[in-house]
Amino acid sequence: MAHEIAIGGADSLAEGQRKLVFVGGGRSVVVFNVAGRLRAIENSCPHNGASLANGRLDGSVLTCPAHGLRFDLDAGCTPGAGKLCLDFLPIRTVDGQLMITIDVQ
Repeated sequence: MAHEIAIGGADSLAEGQRKLVFVGGGRSVVVFNVAGRLRAIENSCPHNGASLANGRLDGSVLTCPAHGLRFDLDAGCTPGAGKLCLDFLPIRTVDGQLMITIDVQ
């Protein structure tokens, strides 16, 4: 079942910034503002589950701090063959608030 939660004001995340959001059940999401486009991802590297919240962001490329894997936040995957892909979450603005949709088990 999907559930939408507010994570702050629509103007609270400037270009190049990120926000870590705890959504319950030990789960967290990272929201990035990449050149004015918002991207919300699960805070878990698909390679080995490491937190991505402190990964280096260079343009739209996020580098996992644990093993150096690079993910394009526009495409959502590592480059090349054998792609690993991030888990994106829907994000939108409603009445001046940023809202993300999460699956609730």
